[in-house]
Amino acid sequence: MPVLLELLLLFAEIGATTFGGGYAMLPILQRELVEKRHWTTEEQLMDYYAIGQCTPGIIAVNTATFIGNTKAGMIGGIVATLGVVSPSVVIITIISIFLQNFADLSVVKHAFNGIRAAVCVLIMDSVIKLGKKSIRDLWGWIIFLCVLLASLLSGISPVLLVVLSGVAGIVLKPVADRSAAKAADDAAKSGTEPEASGTLDGEKEDRT
Repeated sequence: MPVLLELLLLFAEIGATTFGGGYAMLPILQRELVEKRHWTTEEQLMDYYAIGQCTPGIIAVNTATFIGNTKAGMIGGIVATLGVVSPSVVIITIISIFLQNFADLSVVKHAFNGIRAAVCVLIMDSVIKLGKKSIRDLWGWIIFLCVLLASLLSGISPVLLVVLSGVAGIVLKPVADRSAAKAADDAAKSGTEPEASGTLDGEKEDRT
């Protein structure tokens, strides 16, 4: 199947089956792009979402555009964008024509209560899986906890949190690398010195 057609069909399917906003698309993207097609890694998928969060517009559309562009250039980005938005446009248009008060129907409200609960579980599952791959050291956990507290306890913009986290990574990662290198050097020195002294003692015993 041509890549452009595959992008169109994939994101049309995602757009038609995603309920609850852009973050609800994350577990579907993880399954389709990482596990099934191996188009990207979990770390890269998190990067795409971060970029989609920082840029103006809807995160689901931004992420689809970026993934399509990465896979098949500018045309791929356009095709992925059309694929992800077309089902919503068609469905909402049909609903608005035939059911003016669709959102007020009790059966619809009850259905979406169940859908939201399922979406929360799927998002949490993806967050746990991606977090295991993305947070690898102490500094990563520190940034994670700081962003979590700031998000829960303040009204700071998510875009600002992402930008500040990027700055923190730029500042803290070299420090973490130097600390790890120093610890490795110290461990190597402490491991070689006793062997050297043991060899000298053995030579003395042989001479005697």
